[in-house]
Amino acid sequence: MKLSKKSWLSIAIGLFLIALVGLWTVYSQQSGAEKQLKEELALAKSRLESIKLEQLTDKRGELERQLDETIAQSEDARETLSQPMNSIIISDILFRTAEANSVNVTETTSSVANKVVLEGVPCLALPLTARVEGELNNLVDFITELNGDLSIATVKAVSMEIPHPVGQRKPSASVQMVIYTYEES
Repeated sequence: MKLSKKSWLSIAIGLFLIALVGLWTVYSQQSGAEKQLKEELALAKSRLESIKLEQLTDKRGELERQLDETIAQSEDARETLSQPMNSIIISDILFRTAEANSVNVTETTSSVANKVVLEGVPCLALPLTARVEGELNNLVDFITELNGDLSIATVKAVSMEIPHPVGQRKPSASVQMVIYTYEES
């Protein structure tokens, strides 16, 4: 079968139109992608321009100041925890607090200190038990004040004994606490 010149011309024009439509589609897609990339580039540039080096420098200075404060607080805490276990200060605070709250310390006992890690800091923990006698409201005040005065100690448990009938004996309390001291590695 032989094709005429008109047929060949029609086929050529058809192929040319198909190629032209294909190229136009690729160009449109590429143009859209280029437009999107230009918008993203403009947005990135505006964000970059909005970040001021001075702000970053100020933020760094603020963070360094906070770090210095934290280090100073850590050193203060280590110094406080470094006080000797058998320190007279602890006994003095215990008896002074008892006297201020009108209670009597009748007994103190402690056991062997244990090695513990407190918030990542190696410490020695000395369990201490104090037995006190006095009026019920004075005992409560004593325990509350004791828990606040000893920054290196934590009251772990309290057991109260209230005699019945009241008047035969005074109420008493057994206060179990742990005293911490910093242990350098």
